[in-house]
Amino acid sequence: MSLPRPSLPVLHNELVNCRRCARLVAWREEIATTKRKAYRDQTYWGRPVPGFGDPNASLILVGLAPGAHGANRTGRMFTGDRSGDFLYAALHRAGVASQPTSTAMNDGLELRDVFITAACRCAPPDNKPTREELDVCREWLLEEVQRLPRARVYLALGQIGYEAMLGLSKRTETIIGRGQSKHPAFGHGVMTQIEDPRAKDAEAWLFASYHVSQQNTQTGRLTEGMFDAILMQALERSRS
Repeated sequence: MSLPRPSLPVLHNELVNCRRCARLVAWREEIATTKRKAYRDQTYWGRPVPGFGDPNASLILVGLAPGAHGANRTGRMFTGDRSGDFLYAALHRAGVASQPTSTAMNDGLELRDVFITAACRCAPPDNKPTREELDVCREWLLEEVQRLPRARVYLALGQIGYEAMLGLSKRTETIIGRGQSKHPAFGHGVMTQIEDPRAKDAEAWLFASYHVSQQNTQTGRLTEGMFDAILMQALERSRS
């Protein structure tokens, strides 16, 4: 008889103490020590960042990695930077966030039916984790989604999040465009049916969006309207 899987809080307690990737450990701790001038009086989190949201969520958002002065400072996904400003405002418009801002762990924010996680849990130099680092973090991602029993839909924020979810799935097949592809290319608005990473022969859905980074949102590559549309598609699918 297999032993019961440890709870999500127990998993997160293990995650925040992870030191497997020497490069990431050194970088996240250096940033936490040197700090940004605007935050020099704050104590940075400086550790791996666990997922955040409703443990009964039907939709999981999968990002890239903590921002050096965002989640690496605050300890909560997409919290304390411009990417988070864009994301949580959209979640609030969609009715799944209790407020449109996310500034700190104790700011009162609550999510309903949504959980946010990432492919890499430590802030990487230049926002670019290596393939080896992503491979190490894949275990944390899998263990986390396995503890979210109601989720059957994933929304990837960027190509790395998209590929991370494909990596957890044994097979994929596109349901849009012409024909079928076992490994559909990343693109904003892509919608793909995948094998649920938690259950053999079960199906899940994977949606893709451009990342909510300033590089995309301030240049118009990703607009509020574009993101609202893909978010609502994913939410509707998760509730069907």
